[in-house]
Amino acid sequence: MADTMKLRGKKVAMMVSNEFEDIELWYPMIRLSEEGAWITIATLHLGFHPRPYVEGKPITGRFGTTVPPLVHRVGKLFDIKNIAELVPEEYDGVIIPGGFSPDFLRRDPVTLEFLRRMAGQGKMIASICHGSWVMISAGIVKGKKMTAFFAIKDDLVNAGALFVDEPVAVDGKIVTSRCPDDLPDFCRAIITAMSPE
Repeated sequence: MADTMKLRGKKVAMMVSNEFEDIELWYPMIRLSEEGAWITIATLHLGFHPRPYVEGKPITGRFGTTVPPLVHRVGKLFDIKNIAELVPEEYDGVIIPGGFSPDFLRRDPVTLEFLRRMAGQGKMIASICHGSWVMISAGIVKGKKMTAFFAIKDDLVNAGALFVDEPVAVDGKIVTSRCPDDLPDFCRAIITAMSPE
């Protein structure tokens, strides 16, 4: 039987800090895993999370799911690393879920340099909802056709992007979507962008 997994052997980093949009992390992680991709959940321990704070407390999404997931800490389809441990040459793509997490990620110079290097290497970079904030701060959106949650349309336009109000926008290896309702289109576009030519 032929192998039908389109992303076998591909590695994707998904960047999150506290208050990420839960479904925008887990849906693409599961969908890309189904296609054979290895996922690294890349974390930045910054931002708000339920009190009390204790060393080693997991990063928490807006609706309470955690990284690492409390159901299991060792994944067969994923690993978890600090963003500072990521090496761009080891990844084929990066995804930035939305929520409040991007507001913390965009403040981190290491995160921004990782994105710049991924862009410079022609790797796939995807964001959904407010995730485009991080791409704006990395300075990689000028002249790109992009979409996002409507509240940051002005931010994209002011950074030089060409904003469209569509479920998914693809410009070369840049893939963007607006909100959780767009996740099926978002994942299909990511898979296409990362599939062998």
